[in-house]
Amino acid sequence: MEAIKFEEEDIVGEDTLDVISSAGNFNTWMYQTIKPYCKGKVLEIGSGIGNISEYLMKDGFPIMLTDIRTGYCEKLISRFNDNSSFLGAKVMDLTDVDFEQKFADQLRSYDTVFALNVVEHIQNDSLAIKNCRKLLKENGHLIILVPSYKGLYNRFDKELGHYRRYTKSALAGIFKENKLDIIHKQYFNFIGIFGWYVSGKLLQNKSIPESQMKLYNMLIPISRIIDNIIFNLLGLSTIVVGKK
Repeated sequence: MEAIKFEEEDIVGEDTLDVISSAGNFNTWMYQTIKPYCKGKVLEIGSGIGNISEYLMKDGFPIMLTDIRTGYCEKLISRFNDNSSFLGAKVMDLTDVDFEQKFADQLRSYDTVFALNVVEHIQNDSLAIKNCRKLLKENGHLIILVPSYKGLYNRFDKELGHYRRYTKSALAGIFKENKLDIIHKQYFNFIGIFGWYVSGKLLQNKSIPESQMKLYNMLIPISRIIDNIIFNLLGLSTIVVGKK
């Protein structure tokens, strides 16, 4: 796929984040899934409007927020500036050619780095993972969540600027290429596969309908049970955790 033109204005992305922000059950589930692997001082890649960031702050994790867009960083500062766990918000591009020079003060500084639904937006995903590793202290954890399965790629993905979708083995392979030991990998959100396929593939929607997200949010207790029953062997998202 050819490079997707970066634009500071992110209309589709921000609309999607706003819709997801109202899905408390879903956001809680996602956070509780990654929480066991979060420790110490944290940096979030692609914080957006802070949908997951707030959960870490509530649990007392000192956290630095980042995003590639200045507008999101300004929103994050406005939203969290009075929170004692908030370490700041920085504009960060994981594929910046001068990454080590620009972010020298951040290298080897964090016990946990995580990126949820971010890496699929980056053409050179291996470089992104490599630079995430540089931000970690020794024995630090890198947590990455991305969309699953190439066959599910649809209009939603294109509108959101996704380059690809992944499998556990494909994502884990990128971790290993960049000297990260795999400590956990799983799929997440099995029921979500059907909603994504119908809405994005069959109905050709360009964004997630708010009504659909509200309905799905109500079904989260059932979704969690099903994921447990099938041992997270299938899911709309892929999660891999690596250790430096």
